Amino acid sequence: MIVKRFEDKGALGRAAADQAGLAICRAINELGRARIVAATGASQLEFLDALTRRKDIDWQCVEMFHLDEYIGLPMAHPASFRKFLLENFIQKTGITKYHLLDGEGDAPEAARQTGAILNAALIDIAFVGIGENGHLAFNDPPADFESEAAYLIVQLDEACRRQQVGEGWFADISEVPQKAISMSVRQVLKAREILAVVPDARKANAVKLCFEGEIGRMAPASILRTHARATVYLDRESAALLSPMTLAAFAPQA
Repeated sequence: MIVKRFEDKGALGRAAADQAGLAICRAINELGRARIVAATGASQLEFLDALTRRKDIDWQCVEMFHLDEYIGLPMAHPASFRKFLLENFIQKTGITKYHLLDGEGDAPEAARQTGAILNAALIDIAFVGIGENGHLAFNDPPADFESEAAYLIVQLDEACRRQQVGEGWFADISEVPQKAISMSVRQVLKAREILAVVPDARKANAVKLCFEGEIGRMAPASILRTHARATVYLDRESAALLSPMTLAAFAPQA
């Protein structure tokens, strides 16, 4: 795993988009297509804005999968991750091959069907974030590190649900769904490359927990340390609690 630190989330987003764009173009050149996983949330906005502005990507050769989605939340709701991806990624790129998780109907069946398509071939690059409680996708602590299922039905913990209120997606925690469809931890790790975009001071405690503590289920994103091609993008605020020793240990090799 590599950690890259930037002064602000604008610079972070542009740099992450550069790496993502190169990975997508490389997969298209080598395989004729690129399969990606897209994350959502306020932390991803600068990154996705920079990525969708790139002119060197043939988006018609890209197949996109959805990282997670609430169960029981209408697509028209401001917090819907399907709505987020449509507005901030799909409509901006014109991508036509995408698989959105439908949490309004039979969620287990939606997870099964999308998982079957996902597992038809490897994912070239997965975009993820890290939650304020250290979650990876919607795998809250203690996360399931063993399931081989592509997607799981998960119970959202209080810290995760309060994060959604704090980001302004819901007026009150009572409005936040208690369950979601989430890509499993093992499935995320199957991607050839992982790019984690993690800005803002509110993520600093989780970043310290995941990258200076033990690798384990109580800090789900700590598992990124086991992936040979994971890159974590931090800004000055999200990296504020990391020691110089940690930053040096995970710095890119010259």
